[in-house]
Amino acid sequence: MSNTIHIKTYRYSITKARGPFETIITSRIKNNSTKYVDFAVIGSGVAGLRYALEVAKHGTVAIITKAEPHESNTNYAQGGVSAVLCPSDSVESHMQDTIVAGAYLCDEEIVRVVCTEGPERIRELIAMGASFDHGEDGNLHLAREGGHSHNRIVHAADMTGREVQRALLNAIDNDPNISVFKHHFAIDLLTSQDGLETICHGVDTINTNTYKAVRFISKVTLLASGGAGHIYPSTTNPQVATGDGIAMAHRAQAVISNMEFVQFRPTALADEGLPNPPTKRRENAFLITEAVRGDGGILYNLDKERFMPMYDERAELAPRDVVARSIDDQLKKRDEKYVLLDISHKSRDKILSLFPNIAAECLKYGLDITRAPIPVVPAAHYMCGGVRTGLQGETNVRGLYVAGEVACTGLHGANRLASNSLLEALVFAQRAVKPSINHMNGSHIDQSLSRFWDPPIVPTQLRCTVLDKIINRTKQVRKELQSIMWEYVGIVRSTVRLEAAERRIKELELEWEAYLFQQGWEPTMVGLEACEMRNLFCCAKLVLSSALTRLESRGLHYNIDFPLVNEHSGLPTIIVPCSTMSRTWSSRQLHKQQIC
Repeated sequence: MSNTIHIKTYRYSITKARGPFETIITSRIKNNSTKYVDFAVIGSGVAGLRYALEVAKHGTVAIITKAEPHESNTNYAQGGVSAVLCPSDSVESHMQDTIVAGAYLCDEEIVRVVCTEGPERIRELIAMGASFDHGEDGNLHLAREGGHSHNRIVHAADMTGREVQRALLNAIDNDPNISVFKHHFAIDLLTSQDGLETICHGVDTINTNTYKAVRFISKVTLLASGGAGHIYPSTTNPQVATGDGIAMAHRAQAVISNMEFVQFRPTALADEGLPNPPTKRRENAFLITEAVRGDGGILYNLDKERFMPMYDERAELAPRDVVARSIDDQLKKRDEKYVLLDISHKSRDKILSLFPNIAAECLKYGLDITRAPIPVVPAAHYMCGGVRTGLQGETNVRGLYVAGEVACTGLHGANRLASNSLLEALVFAQRAVKPSINHMNGSHIDQSLSRFWDPPIVPTQLRCTVLDKIINRTKQVRKELQSIMWEYVGIVRSTVRLEAAERRIKELELEWEAYLFQQGWEPTMVGLEACEMRNLFCCAKLVLSSALTRLESRGLHYNIDFPLVNEHSGLPTIIVPCSTMSRTWSSRQLHKQQIC
């Protein structure tokens, strides 16, 4: 843990020094294995799309997305976007709710910026065609969720993220300066070293349809690739959320922060409690929005005993970390698999109006939520930690900006307040625009730059039987890693179990890498399953390293050996690049970093 330290501040200066490449790039996208562009955007969620639309006014943009453009965490965001839009609400109240939920680890300046700028970001979405629910008075219908003291959640029924993404993708389709590269999996950032400074020049990808490597050379790179929910076996995240951006940034020497704070959604649909459970295990857990509890939903155990008032005076409206731990405690004490969330005491019309997507999903399996409670269980949901950023989305790597779940801005602290994630993504996507344009205008890059890095190798020379063996073993290892993380690094932790997880994951990673290389795999080879696995290992180790460093319980990190908050530990956890970092395949870039 020598590479993990506590520091007091989130902000730092970004040097203006220029790199050694003196020819100005002609920004255009070419139809070959190397593409040149002003802005490379990795990810097609709300942060990436909103940023792309703004910077496209100043140059060419490549949106690089791992699957279909709509397949992101944004698409699965049910609840809404929090913002101060009611006269009885205030920025100060929103700030206080955010800081309390974040267990006083939030950066107050960041919180003020986001809460102040949020309403304008909402108005911009509406102007772009996003359609949100309105009340009978014609004004926006503002919902309330756990941890909020006021109704301030703008929503589109229980499919808000999908509606926001629809509006943004429509605008993207109509912008001639934006090209979308779907099914392009980002492998590693292209970086060089200028003294003590790391510089980002783009990203290597693999087209998962054609199995060809594609390189993007860019003046500016935005990481907006989402979180790492799939380090756990049950997550509300889509299959693409394997921590690719966090791992790539870590390998590129970016500073990582607060990775111990993994938010578990208190209420994901527990399939085994449904009247007619699905016959096949879901790829990602079905989310039950916080708004169900915010609108009066009550949690019961299987004996129909309401339990939340025993844990917190706010009962079902307590922040997510409190509710998740309470449910976890009930399940362990009673040896049960799920609890019940009941909204059926509300009118049928209101339930179907507010939660049509949840109602339809449950009805598929014989459950009418207007008549019966919903079986729910916690599931991994959101990474409060990530790539450390300043007030404008900048990182310590020149030319690299981050926004969305991949970033750690300081807004969430030790626990994210409900519906603050889309808000943060919108605010920081916008704040990253101006410095990105300035950097782009001053960038000097040679079009022959691509030759400085060896290209990644698609393992076409390996026999199909060998590749099948590698893929099958990798799938087994993935399940083993997820099981270790759930059992040892879950909602409630202990130092002994964290240390045991650290040992087991290290052994598992070394065993997997040895197997790959015995089969003829080489360190510069790339493939979807193998590269996702290296990213999952990288993120799991970052979570563990951070968790072992925090000798207290705060927010989402609960360690039974240190059950109280330590007032002297109210600082972010920082993982800085250093020479003592593990040199396993997951922790190093495929190419050799260039020295300027």
